[in-house]
Formats: sequence, C-alpha cells, structure tokens
Amino acid sequence: MRRLTWFNTTSLTLGFAFLYLPMIILIVYSFNKSELVTVWAGFSTRWYGELLENDAFLDAAWVTLQVAVVSSTVATVLGTLAALVLVRAGRFIGRTLFSGMIYAPLVMPEVITGLSLLLLFIGIGLDRGVLTIILAHTTFSMCYVSVVVSSRLVSFDRSLEEAALDLGCSTVQAFRLVTLPIISPAVISGWLLAFTLSLDDLVIASFTAGPSATTLPIKIWSSIRLGVSPEINALSTILIGIVAVGVISASLITKSASLRQQAEERAAVKA
Repeated sequence: MRRLTWFNTTSLTLGFAFLYLPMIILIVYSFNKSELVTVWAGFSTRWYGELLENDAFLDAAWVTLQVAVVSSTVATVLGTLAALVLVRAGRFIGRTLFSGMIYAPLVMPEVITGLSLLLLFIGIGLDRGVLTIILAHTTFSMCYVSVVVSSRLVSFDRSLEEAALDLGCSTVQAFRLVTLPIISPAVISGWLLAFTLSLDDLVIASFTAGPSATTLPIKIWSSIRLGVSPEINALSTILIGIVAVGVISASLITKSASLRQQAEERAAVKA
C-alpha cells in the first residue's frame, strides 16, 4: 500500500477545499442575521422562516418535487428494462443503434438536448408545463439508471434464475422473486441518482418549462440575476442537505446489500 506523501496530502486538501469550501461558506451565511449576504451580523434562522412564507419559492419547490419523483420513477423502470435488454438479449438487429441511443444523453450537451426536446414539443403541439419537464427529465436520466443497473447485471449469477425456473417459477416470477431483490440496490441507487439529477437540472428545464410550471433551479436563477438574497442561501442549504441525504442513503443501501450478499455466499459455501 502506497503511503501518502506531502504532495498527495496537499493536493487532496486543496482539491477538497476547492470543491466543498464554497458550500460550507454558503451554509454558514444562510444563518446570517444581516440582510447583506457578505456581512456577518450574528447567528439567526430568520431567513429559513421567511423562506417558508415565500409562496413563489414554495410553488417552485412543489413543482420540482413532483417532477423529480415522477421522472425518476419512470426513468428507473425504463432504464432497468433497457439494461436487461442490453445485458440479457444478446446480439440482435439494431443493438448498436439501440445502445447508442441509450447512452447518447450521457455525452450530449444539455443545451442540445433541451433545444431538441423544445422543437419536438412545439412540433407535436404539446403545451409546455409539468408534463413536458417530466418527459425531458425522464429522457436524460434514464441512461444513468441503465448504466448503474447494467453494471450490476453483468456480474449477476444467472444460475440462481435457472434454479428458480427448474423449481417451477415462470420467467416473470423468477425475475420478481430472485433477480429483482438481488439487483434492487442498483435500482434504488439509479432512482436516487435520477432524482438528484432532476432536482438539480436547470438547462433542460429552462427549455421545456412553460409559464404555468417553474422549477426551483429556474426560480433561483431568475432571482440571483437581481442580486443574491439571504433566502437563496437558506434554500441552497436545504437543497444541499437533501442531495447529501440521498447520496449517503444510496451508499448505505449499496454497502448493506453487498455485506448481506457476502454473508449469504459464505452461508451457502458452509452448507
């Protein structure tokens, strides 16, 4: 095992400071009593209380939550099915095109994705609103779910499914009772990743949102153009907390499932 040198330690410290120090400063100043975001005047939770009374932010937060939950759920279902096709279906006509279409949003600039979806919705005469944002977020987050679930399916022991089929289960029952519980940590991680991406999206939502539906990132962006207010710091702190909880939950779920699987494998070997 290689030891940490002073160069590696310094590089890691500077790197983490560059990434997380601005967030820490933002969180600290969200408890600032002063109306000036750059002048510390004492500890206060005033801006969190005023944030809860801001109907514009609350409405945008509700729209964002609706979009994130629905789009991540649909993206998880479609992404899991796409992963099953890519890993289990073998070679078929159009496989290269299908896999390319699944992974294209990973490398496609968000501006191009948002503009193409906007032209699509205008072309089919679909009014922009909550539905169009959900469709857009499902489109770009589905590929992330597919990548996460595919990585788990590649290492999946298919003899477990074959044993279930030999014992009388149908293909659907074998998937529901054997495959899905084993890959569930990857599915849950994919859902949390899609939820976080939807919660954070600004570019694609700005193309596909309409006057009747404004997401929280759009509302924050439009507000800071007139100047950063302490309420923005409080709101950003809440968003950081939600994302942090999601990431930690995904890590704990994945680790717990891995430990459980290792314990089951050891028990099977002893038996």
